[in-house]
Amino acid sequence: MVMKFGIDRLLAEPDLRQPLEGKRVALVAHPASVTADLTHSLDALIAAGVNVTSAFGPQHGLKGDKQDNMVETADETDPHYRIPIFSLYGEVRRPTPAMMDTADVFLFDLQDLGCRIYTFVTTLLYLLEAAAARGKSVWVLDRPNPAGRPVEGTLLLPGQESFVGAGPMPMRHGLTLGEMGQWFVRQFGLDVDYRVIEMHYWLPEAAPGLGWPQERLWINPSPNAANLNMARAYAGTVMLEGTTMSEGRGTTRPLEVLFGAPDVDAAAVLAEMERFAPQWLAGCALRPCWFEPTFHKHAGTLCSALMVHAEGPFYDHRAFRPWRLQALAFKAIRRLYPDYPLWRDFPYEYEFERLAIDVINGGPALREWVDDAGSAPTDLEALAGTDEAAWRDAVGPLLLY
Repeated sequence: MVMKFGIDRLLAEPDLRQPLEGKRVALVAHPASVTADLTHSLDALIAAGVNVTSAFGPQHGLKGDKQDNMVETADETDPHYRIPIFSLYGEVRRPTPAMMDTADVFLFDLQDLGCRIYTFVTTLLYLLEAAAARGKSVWVLDRPNPAGRPVEGTLLLPGQESFVGAGPMPMRHGLTLGEMGQWFVRQFGLDVDYRVIEMHYWLPEAAPGLGWPQERLWINPSPNAANLNMARAYAGTVMLEGTTMSEGRGTTRPLEVLFGAPDVDAAAVLAEMERFAPQWLAGCALRPCWFEPTFHKHAGTLCSALMVHAEGPFYDHRAFRPWRLQALAFKAIRRLYPDYPLWRDFPYEYEFERLAIDVINGGPALREWVDDAGSAPTDLEALAGTDEAAWRDAVGPLLLY
């Protein structure tokens, strides 16, 4: 059995491509949008005779060259194919009617990380809504969720929607983007022609990849998504973007640390984590380390940090819970350093009123738990456990694999 991504099936099976004949086709892609032989999907589709009339790039751009959040990409014309390349992280986040009118069918071929805050999820919703309004078709060329099926985190609350929070889902959603599209269509009552080109033989809970097929190379879907360890840890470590502490941007291993700061003792934090909720450290190894970011938070300053190793012999797929692990790190820091200025108060993803940590979590519950001197692990467990069970029940009928 040869594992195939959606793009590989579309290229290999003429019957799947047949409905595209005579249609203008757009591609939503980024650097990880490649075939099994590492040909970019744009090149492969055009070589296969598909009439690609436009392309779209999400956050970080079609080329994946934009490093940080709130760094925009401009529209351009492809120098080789002379087709427009529209940015969905520039002047607009939602495709405009003029953009939608450049094609009849929109192929969505983005590699996701399985985390609500990863903005490709929201880009899919915005594309589906625009397609419904303009009578267009959307096909998701499905790709693996490298974090697999585990679900974790509290549900985003009504009124807390943002570009990093498309709807009432948990941080770690356990779906592929093809499955997520089905949830969007159902959740928001979208009248849109939607299709998933399913993968063949994706086994989301099979070792050793446990979500990521070992026969496929990892290619960064965004500049700081450098490997599978980052993808597994991201549903926790991304919360550092809502703090004053470094998430490792400006180093070679961004978003693989629980924190980095010049004024925090990593060994003491780890010891406090082990005292407060040792059960949340399961499934990985934590290693005190040091780094000096070349840019971003604490640039040029030596930082004490805790590195997450959700990989190799240290990784237990079913035991690893990165959202709780990161929450525990915050709690330990708050207990050791009660007055530490933990939560950043500067804009995050164009949200200027709410605290970034609340935007990231889709509500204030996690921050309030961290800051409450009397809160216990069972309090957060009760909140998250209820939401996680509800999400699993809700999406169970939508699973394709």
